[in-house]
Amino acid sequence: MDLAKIPQLKHIDSNNFFLLCGPCAIEGEDMALRIAERIVTVTDTLKIPYVFKGSFKKANRSRVDSFTGIGDEKALKILRKVSETFQVPTVTDIHTEQDAAMAAEYVDILQIPAFLVRQTDLVVAAAHTGKTVNLKKGQFMSPESMKHAVTKVTDSSNEQVMITDRGTMFGYQDMVVDFRGIPTMKNYAPVVLDVTHSLQQPNQSSGVTGGRPDMIETIARAGIATGVDGIFMETHYDPSIAKSDGANMLHLKHLERLLANLVALRKTVNEL
Repeated sequence: MDLAKIPQLKHIDSNNFFLLCGPCAIEGEDMALRIAERIVTVTDTLKIPYVFKGSFKKANRSRVDSFTGIGDEKALKILRKVSETFQVPTVTDIHTEQDAAMAAEYVDILQIPAFLVRQTDLVVAAAHTGKTVNLKKGQFMSPESMKHAVTKVTDSSNEQVMITDRGTMFGYQDMVVDFRGIPTMKNYAPVVLDVTHSLQQPNQSSGVTGGRPDMIETIARAGIATGVDGIFMETHYDPSIAKSDGANMLHLKHLERLLANLVALRKTVNEL
């Protein structure tokens, strides 16, 4: 994957990791712009290549009454407005082949959710849009098996592909990150570490996923030390009212300090 081919991606010569960051779901225009403005300010200061992340639709829900979105086209238009307002690329997840063509009209990177990464038709449909494809590693998959997912993209005449590790299921209600998989997957494509989803505690009896946000910096530091190319995090100015994944989000007020620490660590790693 060539970062220079992602439209509007700045600071790619900074030797920093790149960042995919934003709210779990697009809840409205004001919240998306508010979060994006803060992240852009921080990443410009630290010279971190930045992609705004927001799901236009949440298809994988624990309960039928869980929030799924504000409307596909409405949310996608908000993602486009974020991009135009702050001159940054955007990424969103897709769930069906039809989603691929629709979302490609609005965003720069199409993300394949972890539960769907083995769905060949979905992966190929994303690849055929010509957009960069972010493949989330299935919670049930080995690092080595991601080679085949990457090949589905490249065999579809698209070299713009990355892998994101978001942890592996550990029992029924916890996730772990096997950092041995980072160098393995870097043989296939650039690797991103999804810090916040790696700290989920799924399958709770309440039907609401839990999390360990207190461990965000620990996992992020370990990822940088292991040599990940990018970091993925979800953030919100008030995780307690977020409509999706609030339990494992980073509070927006902590973002600058965390990223500054990661940039310093990355510099040390680069000098080794």
